[in-house]
Amino acid sequence: MKKSNRILLWIVGVILVLVLGGAMAMKSVESKLIQLSSQTIPQVKIIGMADGVYKGTYAVFPVKVAVDVTIAKGRIVDVSLIEHRQGQGKAAEGLIPQVVKSQSIQLDAISGATYSSKVILLAIANALGATR
Repeated sequence: MKKSNRILLWIVGVILVLVLGGAMAMKSVESKLIQLSSQTIPQVKIIGMADGVYKGTYAVFPVKVAVDVTIAKGRIVDVSLIEHRQGQGKAAEGLIPQVVKSQSIQLDAISGATYSSKVILLAIANALGATR
């Protein structure tokens, strides 16, 4: 077999492996995002929690969120977004003032930012002990 044919076969093989690997990775990501879509936001009990700052994280590729939730006198007084890695989900950050105002994480997702909305709410739930 000619050297040029061996090189061509090697290149085709590498491309095939990369395409198959990419397809498998995308299927895995898609599966995790579908699971996220159907996941319910847990109830959290804020009353009775000690005053302080509670740290929480949640991640489902490609979204990752880290928050600090400040509790004082049985109320959420602040939610600080420490990290929000997202694609097009920046609009979901609008949920944070709603959480403080409503004292609840039982909120509807922001249209167009569903995945980031869920991950932000689940990070807050994690901070408050609901998903540990």
